[in-house]
Amino acid sequence: MSGAAYIVTGDTALATEASAGPWHAGLQHGGAPAALIVWAAERVETAAPMRVLRLAVELLRPVPVAELAMRVEVLRQGRKIQLVEVRLLYDGAEVARGTVLKVRTADLPLPNGAVMPPLGVPPPDALAVQARQFDFGFAAGFELRRAGERRGGTGPAQVWFRRHAPIVEGAPLSPAMRAAAAGDWSNGIANELSWADWTFINADLTVSLGRAPAGEWILADAESWVAPDGTGLAMCRLADVHGTFGRAIQSLVLERQRPPA
Repeated sequence: MSGAAYIVTGDTALATEASAGPWHAGLQHGGAPAALIVWAAERVETAAPMRVLRLAVELLRPVPVAELAMRVEVLRQGRKIQLVEVRLLYDGAEVARGTVLKVRTADLPLPNGAVMPPLGVPPPDALAVQARQFDFGFAAGFELRRAGERRGGTGPAQVWFRRHAPIVEGAPLSPAMRAAAAGDWSNGIANELSWADWTFINADLTVSLGRAPAGEWILADAESWVAPDGTGLAMCRLADVHGTFGRAIQSLVLERQRPPA
């Protein structure tokens, strides 16, 4: 096996074990369909040079590690923007839906250059290789390097991700695909609840890219918020070695795996 999360033939994406998430070996990690949706949308031609500025994914049902049908539709085609909808279906039922907003790019020198926060953490080359912390299919396609240690295994986290395995077999990873794949990790690396006692699955993912990320390494500077009504948010600042380029946010559904002692 190539390690790719999907083998795509026409409008069908066969998910492999390399797409699997932490909750169940037969269900996908949210970063896998998110990156697949970006891949499908980026293949749609534009009227002018454009790049992905925003990805919004709704995870409508658990996404199985199985054959998925892809439905791609251009919702808005213009000279300055393009909005593409990608729907993923399993056995005729829609399991995930994403909209990808592309915006025209131009050579536009600014008086003070780019205005975005600096990196603020050590670059990945200055950090030790992270021992494998996550034992599931999609995680195996990443190299991780953690910036700083967490006490007690919960709380905010800063982790560098390098996706070395393909998302789609035979297709290169675009910058936006790398950002989508890393952006869905916030609830996993910056959890506020014990993995042994709770699930905190995300129902959606929104990734906004202030500029195109550069290079293979993506930093997720993440934190989670949880509420006693069974909901929460997980979010991260996204950066590369040059500095911050975007943000990602997830809506969480909290559930107990076992009753309190």
